[in-house]
Amino acid sequence: MIKNDLYLKALRGETVERPPVWMMRQAGRYLPEFIALRDKYDFFTRCQTPELAAEITVQPIRRFPLDAAILFSDILVVPQAMGIDFKMKESVGPWLDNPIRTAEQVHNIQVPDVNETLGYVFDAIELTLQKLDNEIPLIGFAGSPWTILCYCVEGKGSKSFDIAKSFCFQQSEAAHQLLQKITDTTIAYLKRKIEKGVSAVQIFDSWGGMLSPTDYQEFSWKYIKQIVDALSSHTHVIVFGKGCWFALEEMITSNVSALGVDWTITPELARTFTNHTMTLQGNFDPARLHSSPETIKKMVNEMINRFGKDRYIANLGHGILPNIPLENAEAFIKAVVDWKPNI
Repeated sequence: MIKNDLYLKALRGETVERPPVWMMRQAGRYLPEFIALRDKYDFFTRCQTPELAAEITVQPIRRFPLDAAILFSDILVVPQAMGIDFKMKESVGPWLDNPIRTAEQVHNIQVPDVNETLGYVFDAIELTLQKLDNEIPLIGFAGSPWTILCYCVEGKGSKSFDIAKSFCFQQSEAAHQLLQKITDTTIAYLKRKIEKGVSAVQIFDSWGGMLSPTDYQEFSWKYIKQIVDALSSHTHVIVFGKGCWFALEEMITSNVSALGVDWTITPELARTFTNHTMTLQGNFDPARLHSSPETIKKMVNEMINRFGKDRYIANLGHGILPNIPLENAEAFIKAVVDWKPNI
């Protein structure tokens, strides 16, 4: 049994003394011990070496009183497993030499055997669970099919993903075929993670907010829902759609255990859109961690009081930025751990 199951209680909707806390990208670039490994090993080497991935996952757990760990990996390991050869280019980010732009390219993409192509991730889960020693839950994750498609078609990051959107609108049959292949691979991948022992899985729809509400239903949500439907009887599934507040009312009709929200929506509106029945996660602006520790504590207390302590997971509204001072990250976490209700 996991000793600190506060995160799981929140996912189950149980009454808690305080909300659980973790931070998206908590195993990452703001930690000096992470930077030391980054300087020795390139990005995908870190992802593909189970010992390194496990070590990076537990680095923030050693420093801070977090209520959950999230496996160090990347959303692009899924398209890599499908034969789409992503690299991480210095000062650029994700890079694909030959972006997916034609129906023929889509036709040639295979849905792989995840045990053969992503075994290193499953090995990392085993090693991480040994290190965690049942202290806190481990979260597995994947990118949403739409977000993966954005990178596959654009070939790199983008502020607007216009090429990816144009592909969907001009070659919708090929786009849906690609989305389905990513979905099928993701379901198999996350199922195996669950079998290996993660306590919950989160789907990151980082670029869902690029779509109109109508296009979101067609090109993103219906594929996320397939994943949720396939996994929800096996574990807790959390969906985080950045900029997707407009879809919250639709999302609560699915079998999700929790919904992540970013900082562009108030706690009150998020509760209203989800009928006050859903566990919500978020929504502290990551850039606000540049504020003083005193201001961070005050803002965190206000955030919790507005969301309410139950059916709530304290988190950032997106991943932690690389230049956040350690004491500010700690101030955020400790403010949640030390939170007391106003009596």
